Formats: sequence, structure tokens, C-alpha cells
Amino acid sequence: MSQLGGLFDDVVSDVDDVFLFSPSGSLYQRSVEADVPTVVVGTDNGVGADRYVELPLEFENVRERVRFGVEGGLDNGFIEEGDQVACALGLFVEDIDTVTRVRAGEFERSGVYQLFVNSRAEPAVIRNVLEVAIELGKKGQKGKRVGALFVVGDAGKVMNSSRPLSYNPFEKSHVHVGDPIVDVMLKEFSRLDGAFVISDAGKIVSAYRYLEPAAEGVDIPKGLGARHMAAGAITRDTNAVAVVLSESDGLVRAFSGGEIILELDPEAY
Repeated sequence: MSQLGGLFDDVVSDVDDVFLFSPSGSLYQRSVEADVPTVVVGTDNGVGADRYVELPLEFENVRERVRFGVEGGLDNGFIEEGDQVACALGLFVEDIDTVTRVRAGEFERSGVYQLFVNSRAEPAVIRNVLEVAIELGKKGQKGKRVGALFVVGDAGKVMNSSRPLSYNPFEKSHVHVGDPIVDVMLKEFSRLDGAFVISDAGKIVSAYRYLEPAAEGVDIPKGLGARHMAAGAITRDTNAVAVVLSESDGLVRAFSGGEIILELDPEAY
């Protein structure tokens, strides 16, 4: 088995940095004591790492989790394009059991890091909206696939760029996305036409909004319809982000700056 040891050593030899995904305190401490250049990636920084990338979602897809961490490392200046990075994470257990090696910048940037970090809306709000869309994508309405559009952030400008389709059930309320009861309401109202408008802090500003920005110049893949076109247009003309659940293919897509920057299959979460 000694030959195998040499094979595995090749995975981590001559790397520039090690990314530890949600490590235990003891593992991180051993890394520090060994003077290994380390970046911690996780939903919280429980180990008190100086170099830390916050993971706003527990990406079940390992590729997306690693991509997010590496993009965060690049954007924070922890690593540079071309650096060799060993990523250690838990795949089958909570503790770390898997190591993979990537070259920073060898894959096309997905934009998912920018979606959470550089948006006006609080990261937790975007996460909560994504979770609502993912859950709705899994279950639908009464077993049938549905579509939905959530516009998050820059709510004042979004409201000025849209008009009501019906009575706004949230007009005099002060409810926020992330509240389990509110999330049930969002799922119920999603079967009706129009977009939800949500503030930077997560307040539900309105439902049933018809988005009116001009769609000229918005480029979306063939086969996607009016919701995606509206999401592209409103995020191009405002500082909002948009989350769309597609009724046709069941995928969840996030838009920022007029472009799709994230695509998720609800069944994979």
C-alpha cells in the first residue's frame, strides 16, 4: 500500500493553499501549527480563521461548493489565478473525508459568489428566497410544477418599474422571508401571476407585480419565457437580483446585472 501513499501525496504536493470546508477546530489548529497556508470555507467561522470565505448555502453539489469557495478566495485576494489549491471537505460524513485539487481560475466564473457578496440584499435574504424557490420546485402546487419570480433588493426602484396586477396582500404587513409561516404564504401565492418584490432586509413589499422594464438587449437562452426575460430586464435596470423557478424545466435560476449567474436543480438539494 506504500505505492498508494505516494499517489495520494501527489494530490497535495506543491499546492499553494489548502481550503478547509467546515473543518473541526482540531483540524484547523493542526493546519495552523504546521504553518500550512489555509483558507476556511463554511457557514460560520467557528474556528476563528483569519482567512475565511462565508458559505451562504450548504451546496450539496460538491463541484458548486468548491467553485464557490475558490471564487471567494480569488475575490478576497487570498489566492491568485493559477494557484494550485487542495480542497478538503466532507462528502459522506460531517468530518472531512475527501480531498480534491484544483487550479484557481481554470473554470469559468459562475458569479455565485458575487450574487451573495456584492448584492444590495443581505446574503441571508437571498439564501432564504433560494430555499423557498428550491422547496417549491421540489413539491410544486398539489403535485403540479409551477413557476415563480422573486425580485430581491432595491425595492423602491423595482416598485417604480412595475405595476400591480391585483390587490397586494402584503401592503400593510411587516412580514419577512425566512419566517416559516411567511414562506408557506409565498408558496401559496406563487401560483398566481406576477412577481414578488422583497426588500434588502427581507421584508415582503408586494406580490402580483408586473415588471415593466424594456427587454431589448436582454439575452436569455432559447426556451426560457417571460419570467426569465423580466428577471433579466429588471436586474439590468436596477440593483436587484432575481430568482426564477421555471415552470417548463423546473430549474431555479438567479439573475444579476441582466444575466443568469446561477442555475440549480431543486431535486439535487
